[in-house]
Amino acid sequence: MFLCVCDIGTEELGHLEMVGTIVHQLTRSMTPEDIKRAGFDAYFVDHTAGVYPVSASGSPWNAASIGVKGDVITDLNEDLAAEQKARTTYDNILRLSDDPDVNDVIRFLREREIVHYQRFGEGLRLAMDKLDEKNYYSCNPAFDRNCHNRMLPEMKQRQ
Repeated sequence: MFLCVCDIGTEELGHLEMVGTIVHQLTRSMTPEDIKRAGFDAYFVDHTAGVYPVSASGSPWNAASIGVKGDVITDLNEDLAAEQKARTTYDNILRLSDDPDVNDVIRFLREREIVHYQRFGEGLRLAMDKLDEKNYYSCNPAFDRNCHNRMLPEMKQRQ
């Protein structure tokens, strides 16, 4: 599972690069009038034509958007939700875009989000099966030192 998560993380960085390249290609020849007409003037003042990761509403990306709790079930559910949110974002871009070259890349990225969702789902099922074997679903064995002691006596015997 660890290698799968690392592979997905690496691929997600590639997605950022692809989206950044699209934005650069679409904006590199904008005139000051184009910038103002498109509503990019405030962005341009801060970032010129550089690609700066912000949401569609203008909120800059930061690590606070990553939901990590240190619990495998919680974190994998967060990953599943993130993949679905990305897919929805790509769906919305496709609804608005009329550029076939952009749409081809966005469709590819959307497909990858679906594959990531499937891999995280498989990981969640494997993790839950493994934890259920040890009756750990009520605690986090990575941090709860007495988790083993909370197990029913018949579960302890199986180990």
